[in-house]
Amino acid sequence: MSTAFDKAVAAVRNLPKDGPVKPTQSQQLKTYSLYKQATEGDVTTSRPGLLDFTGRSKWDAWNSLKGMSKEDAMKEYVQFFWELVTPCKDDPRIAEVIKDVPSS
Repeated sequence: MSTAFDKAVAAVRNLPKDGPVKPTQSQQLKTYSLYKQATEGDVTTSRPGLLDFTGRSKWDAWNSLKGMSKEDAMKEYVQFFWELVTPCKDDPRIAEVIKDVPSS
């Protein structure tokens, strides 16, 4: 699974900024939290302060996955990646980026 996960992570990083895939803020948080859970496991830091809105949102999203195994987080990340890109997979810019990511 690690290979599919690594390829999905690389593809997300290489999606064109001006391309057709436009994740919502909640989709971005889900991608972030699954990535962190897959690479680091459960959150071990304390929750950011009240004025760090972005940090708190990220921490809360990651903490919501507490107890999920790294392997399960990797699988879910790849599945969620495909949910995000499938509607745009025929766009040549997206097709080029996703071509090496195995589907689940």
